[in-house]
Order: sequence, then structure tokens, then C-alpha cells
Amino acid sequence: MKTASGLAGKSVLVTGGSRGIGRAIVETFAGEGARVAFFYRGNDEAAQEVVQSMHAAGHHVHAERVDVRDSAACVQAVEKLADETGRIDVLINNAGVIRDNPLTALTDDDVATVLDTNVGGVFNTTRAVAPYMVMQRAGAIVNLSSVAGSKGGRGQTNYAASKGAIEAFTRALAVELAPRKIRVNAVAPGVIDTEMSQAVRDLAGDEVKARILMRRVGSAEDVANAVWFLASDYASYVTGEVFHVDGGFKFD
Repeated sequence: MKTASGLAGKSVLVTGGSRGIGRAIVETFAGEGARVAFFYRGNDEAAQEVVQSMHAAGHHVHAERVDVRDSAACVQAVEKLADETGRIDVLINNAGVIRDNPLTALTDDDVATVLDTNVGGVFNTTRAVAPYMVMQRAGAIVNLSSVAGSKGGRGQTNYAASKGAIEAFTRALAVELAPRKIRVNAVAPGVIDTEMSQAVRDLAGDEVKARILMRRVGSAEDVANAVWFLASDYASYVTGEVFHVDGGFKFD
């Protein structure tokens, strides 16, 4: 266990927590002694596997099936969490999807699904959580962006637009919530070994590693550690920042 993080006993909400980076975040915060709730959209089996494995390890983890695109569902689930725990200390907006294709091949659904999930979902969950943090005059919010938000790639106009929006959202909300002692930051992963990135990694092969200074694909734990830092007391003087975890990814 990392020491003196200030996260033990805290109430933490993670969206998209059943797989990949989200699961690594859930496990990291639970390992710190936090009470972790996570949202997942539809994979009941994956969500319950996370909960059971965490319970077996003696950690307090709870799953709620919530589509972050549904603002009313987000409000209802957040109210339930606040009633059970008495407060919400940390919010990790991790839920996201990709629908890669050249711009002219994107369907209306490809655009809407990515923007509604990646951007709308962050608005919906954060609007539901923020009033509790404001009342507490304390809290930390960490949003998951992507290297795509600042370094454009072919076939990712919808995804890049969504992550660029999240970085702008992060900076603006940091200004808005700072007077209430709430910090807002983002983590921008590069190429990470997850199910979500499998198709891209398979297509690019060794070419993608040649564009990473560290010459390796990142792990979900690499990202979770950055999220942990930004939510912890170690980052008590950090807000409005976008922390890149990409191994030195470059396009030239």
C-alpha cells in the first residue's frame, strides 16, 4: 500500500470501472482502503467479477449498472451513493468508447455515441456529484482524456474531438470549483494494453512502438497510478492540469 495518500476511508466513484483502465483504477483505490463504487454500462459478468475479487481481498467495492449518457440515471445513482456513504470525495470520469473511421465514413451514430458517452457522460456524472463536493468544500475530480486530444490521428476525428473537449472542460471546471477547495485534473493515456485499444494495436503492429520513446505499450496500472496521484494528498496543490501518460508518444 502506498503511504499517506489521504485516500483511506474516502468515498470514490469511478465510471466505466468493470474493465481495462477503469478496473485498474478501482483496484488501486480499493487497495488504498477507499470505499469504491463504480458504474458500468452493460457487462454484468465483468462487473461482478471485479466486485467478487475485491471482496475476496477484503476491500469495499460496489457496482451500479448506469449508462452515463442518461443524466437522470446518473443523478439517481449518485444520490444513492451519497445516502449510503454520507459524502463523495473523489470522482474518476473514466467511461468512454471509440468508433474509429475516416470522417466521411462516420455514421451519425458513430459521432453521437462517442460524443454522448465521452463528453455527455462526463457532464452528467460531474453535474450530479459536484453539489456534494461543494457542500463539503472538498473533493478531487480526475477525468480521463487521451493522447488523441492533443495529437491528432487518422480515423479518430470523433474520438479526438471528445477528448479535446474533456481537456477544455477540465481546465474550465478547475477554475469554477477552486473556490470550493475542489481540484479538477485529467490524465491523458497513450497506447495502453486494453481490450479497447486491441484493434488499433493489431493494425499498427511494431509501428506504434516505434512512435513511443519508451518503446513499449503502457499498462492499465500505469494510468491508474497517475489517477491515484492526482486524487491523493500528494497532488493537493495541482489543479487544471492534463497529465500525459504515453511513454513519450510522438507522430514524427
